[in-house]
Amino acid sequence: MADRGNIVPWQIAAQKTGALLKVVPVDDDGVLDMEAFEALLSEKTKLVSVVHVSNSLGTINPVKTMIKQAHALNVPVLVDGAQSTPHMPVDVTELGCDFFVFSGHKVCGPTGIGVLWGKREWLEKLPPYQSGGDMIEKVDFDGTTYKGIPGKFEAGTPHIAGVIGLGAAFDYLNGLDRAGALQHELALLQAATEQLSAIDGLRIIGTAPEKASVISFLIDDIHAHDIGTFLDAGGIAIRAGHHCTQPLLKRFGVAATARASFAFYNDFEDVERLVTALNKMKQFFC
Repeated sequence: MADRGNIVPWQIAAQKTGALLKVVPVDDDGVLDMEAFEALLSEKTKLVSVVHVSNSLGTINPVKTMIKQAHALNVPVLVDGAQSTPHMPVDVTELGCDFFVFSGHKVCGPTGIGVLWGKREWLEKLPPYQSGGDMIEKVDFDGTTYKGIPGKFEAGTPHIAGVIGLGAAFDYLNGLDRAGALQHELALLQAATEQLSAIDGLRIIGTAPEKASVISFLIDDIHAHDIGTFLDAGGIAIRAGHHCTQPLLKRFGVAATARASFAFYNDFEDVERLVTALNKMKQFFC
């Protein structure tokens, strides 16, 4: 259920190295097939990369279990936390992952910046991925030596403004009751799921028992973009399209969905407005 940010880089790496990319399937609820994962996992596996939370379905994947199973075979695990970091407290030590990544703009920060956290043992093994000023320890025509971590990964002038902005965003988020915010979002998710499910002809795509506050849906044969346009006219912001997860939506036999996302700043009136607008839309189109 990875988005293209967790697919394309591995496809490029596979093309360069000859590695084989294997994909864990999902069931009809949008839950990873853990039996298939165990069958795919072996001592030949070089890396497991998994999204913490699906951006299109909201499914919370059992990453701790997957990490434990992978580590039993000495396989490192990268967790894509772009969708989990904004919605829940994350402790990489508790998870036990080897790498954790997320985007700045997902956590109320600036665009064009993100975070790669990795265990020291792995970061020390990795070579620099780009060259430039400030990542060099000593340069000579006979050879060049690089700084240690994190310097060897920070070529050129860093994104200073972005770092300051990202720090301010985390100061803001850490000033919230993160556990309380999560419970509020889950209450919104439950209310929205119940009320949307009562709309005739509405189909929720992704019904995993463990979800973040995201609902992808379709109504009858109304295109997702038409749903988005109608709601936008009423001052309701959702996303419509394939959400950068074309392979996942293909698994469910759809080309696009409408996606409502709820965060700590939403309330139950937002849920009611969404449901009311969708009922009006059905009358308009049908």
